[in-house]
Amino acid sequence: MSASAVDRRLFLKAAGLTGAGLLLGFSTDAAGMTTLVNPQSAEPAILSFELHPFIVIDNAGGITLINHRPDMGQGSWQAVPMMIAEELEVGMDQINIRQSDGLRKYGSQLSGGSSTVRTGWKRLREAGAAARQMFTTAAASRWKVAETECYAENGAIHHRPTQRTLTYGELVDEASKLPIPTKLVLKPKSDLKLLGKSMPRPEVPAKVTGKAVFGMDVEVPGMLYASVEHSPVIHGKIVSVNEAAARKIPGVKAVIRTERPMPHRKSEAVAVLATNYWAALQGRRALQVKWDNAGYDTQMTTARYFAQLRAQADVEPAPYYTTGNFGQAFETGAKKLQATYETPFLAHAPMEPEVAIAHVKPDGSCEIWAPVQGPDGAIEQVSAHLGIKPEQVKVNVPFLGGAFGRKAYLDFVLEAVNLSKAAKAPVKVVWTREDDITQGPFRPGMLSSMKGAVDANGQVTAFAHTLIGESIQGQVFGSLKEGTADGWAAEGIGKHESPYAFPNARVGWKHVKTDIPIVWWRSVYPSNSCFGHESFIDELAHAAGKDPLALRLDLLKAQTDGESAKSAKRFITVLETLAQKADWNKPLAAGQGKGVAVCQSFGSICAHAIYVSKQGAGVKVDRVVTVLDCGMYVNPDNVRAQTEGNVVMGLTAAIKNGITFEQGQAQQQNFHNYQLLRLPETPAMEIHILDNEEAPGGVGEPGLPPIAPALCNAVFAATGKRIRTLPFDAQNV
Repeated sequence: MSASAVDRRLFLKAAGLTGAGLLLGFSTDAAGMTTLVNPQSAEPAILSFELHPFIVIDNAGGITLINHRPDMGQGSWQAVPMMIAEELEVGMDQINIRQSDGLRKYGSQLSGGSSTVRTGWKRLREAGAAARQMFTTAAASRWKVAETECYAENGAIHHRPTQRTLTYGELVDEASKLPIPTKLVLKPKSDLKLLGKSMPRPEVPAKVTGKAVFGMDVEVPGMLYASVEHSPVIHGKIVSVNEAAARKIPGVKAVIRTERPMPHRKSEAVAVLATNYWAALQGRRALQVKWDNAGYDTQMTTARYFAQLRAQADVEPAPYYTTGNFGQAFETGAKKLQATYETPFLAHAPMEPEVAIAHVKPDGSCEIWAPVQGPDGAIEQVSAHLGIKPEQVKVNVPFLGGAFGRKAYLDFVLEAVNLSKAAKAPVKVVWTREDDITQGPFRPGMLSSMKGAVDANGQVTAFAHTLIGESIQGQVFGSLKEGTADGWAAEGIGKHESPYAFPNARVGWKHVKTDIPIVWWRSVYPSNSCFGHESFIDELAHAAGKDPLALRLDLLKAQTDGESAKSAKRFITVLETLAQKADWNKPLAAGQGKGVAVCQSFGSICAHAIYVSKQGAGVKVDRVVTVLDCGMYVNPDNVRAQTEGNVVMGLTAAIKNGITFEQGQAQQQNFHNYQLLRLPETPAMEIHILDNEEAPGGVGEPGLPPIAPALCNAVFAATGKRIRTLPFDAQNV
């Protein structure tokens, strides 16, 4: 595939932007206030964090909307332009969609944290509304009529009294000269034509037919393929390399000692470059590399790491919040409970492993073709790595074949950069599935130390949760101060995110370091912390002799503290809806069990009721009923699809393989021993989306955290056995 063919296939309906046009972007002042600007009359300011995309409309009527968040399956290719199109009054069949390329004028372009819709909902719609207003003003001026007599529809301005029509293309010259309106009125929910409606995703036909371009598909002229040998013991050092056998493989061009640049450190590696991937891989397999494990074979084991976590279970944490006097309430409780819950390291295992093409050119500039979650981050890291200006780096982003956080960690891109610079040619680095699973980075393994007390009347009087483990802020970014809590890890268990009215509570964090590389994984910390948090609520309900869903409602209804009370109100609606939809109060047959869990993450609240039945020595997951409050949303079909994906991934994380390290090496290598949930194992799923006018929350991640605790609570109800360590063997409970 040629580089020019990539452009035609990647941007499904891309068009050249020539001639006069209206281009709307955003600007930010020193105080962080955002305003619309017209770059034809003013240069857009550079934004550091939030996305502020632009609209291009040419005088031929072509409408191009920029998708600033790479699509890794979560649906941003549709969601971003649809938010703009709604207020612009154009149909999705009238627009061209283009992927941003990391240039700073687009602002933040990171797909992560379920942030695309919730951070873009107002600003993207305002961009469409501003353009619509400018076209209305231009048309009214040309017709010499009042603007109130005009309306926008289907990419044109219409005059009600005379039924005259002017298309946006016909008006673009006049509109582009107008000042950007500052007073914008967005449509009420009742007037929305696109948002909130089920619509087919525009990129799906190309993905189904194989026409869509993913990172693995891209080729550029003159490129070499590279397969990189990393130490089986991560961070091992090269003692010697015997290249002779590798160089005999037909097609092999070079064997290069290189490095894997991770955010917090570098590791040594050896790459084989060849004219085709098979030759590169065969050459790599023929290498004879002797490694010095540098002591990591004894230090870097999951058994050692979890022992260190358990040793911190009773140590005073750095607090997220406290209420009342937990210590006193716990000691005087009629029934005292204490337990630890463990979640394993996990690989991301996207269907498309890591892949990147880099071309460091003779003039010192660099061009990248890679399925990365943030092209702006790629420009920043590549330019810093090479010591060149950001303007000298160009990034081309194809579709991502999955990511789950892994492709925001750009070690594989920098490997390609290093090798291209050394080889003086474009180089395509392709990681194998074994590289992907054994080398990390991984979701960190974590431990939740739980304590609680119930009085003689069955009231919960004390609750404590200490989350213990390695910090993403600490290891990846080096920004965690000693003795302080990782703020990101409060997600899902903080005072407002879990608004139970405990009279005496202590929720906090303890940091335990590891050399096993970590990074965010789908839903980040809540995938760990919610397991212990919501499982222990179930233990408290059992000790109090109460129904676990009823206890949750009691604790939520007792909440009267400001923001927590507001959050609790939404939790109550979610759980009461779940009780109804799941027939929670209906008696179950012998050998069956039901479990519930609820968690707020990324601005959305999700609750699951899971039903299981005994099957031999194990259990079978029969049914998952979900209620999701994600506020306003773009496409309900996509909300359901993402939630179903969360259910499957959450079950996989609970009952399939974790990542374990022995003698410094990951013991799982491929899907034979790092298994995924299969179709016959998948339970019936019912997804119920609450309809309200709350601000949009995330969709791609919030459905995952409550799965494990709801499942394990159901297993306890069916078998009487409490699961406190994941993963567990569902066939032998």
